[in-house]
Amino acid sequence: MTRKQRRLTIIGGALAVLAVAAALVLSALRDSIVFFSTPTMVAEKHVAPGTRFRLGGLVQPGSLVRGQDLAVTFEVADGGAKLPVSYKGILPDLFREGQGVIAEGALDAGGVFKADTVLAKHDETYMPKEVADALKKQGHWKDDYGKPRPAKPGPVSMRDGAEHSATATATGATE
Repeated sequence: MTRKQRRLTIIGGALAVLAVAAALVLSALRDSIVFFSTPTMVAEKHVAPGTRFRLGGLVQPGSLVRGQDLAVTFEVADGGAKLPVSYKGILPDLFREGQGVIAEGALDAGGVFKADTVLAKHDETYMPKEVADALKKQGHWKDDYGKPRPAKPGPVSMRDGAEHSATATATGATE
């Protein structure tokens, strides 16, 4: 075998090992991938019971019902369809009716989404990109979603005042 053939054999073997490693990583990740869907997408795709996915939308006002032992039921809507959700556990502090939510779980045979994780938005302007895109597509997007709120003026430290005073003195400016 010549030097050139040996080099090509080593490069080919390295590429084969790299391809096998990439295939193993991708097959391991396939089990942990969870797709995002809106209630309309769930209705259109006819998602099979037991399939895990993330459900996003707005919690319908008046649909929140608290039961025994931290059991909660509510409806998630995206403007086109509604999907009932049941969850057992402590809801996030920011969870409330009319707000954006992402729930992770699976549909049961009765068409109820059994969530094992519920995530709420973290401030007044935040909305997950997928939920915002779905609301835009459905025509329910408000122009004030996602706009940054004006920053509140923070406290001025004594150091900031001293620097301002030194600058004013150096330039001859007076207040």
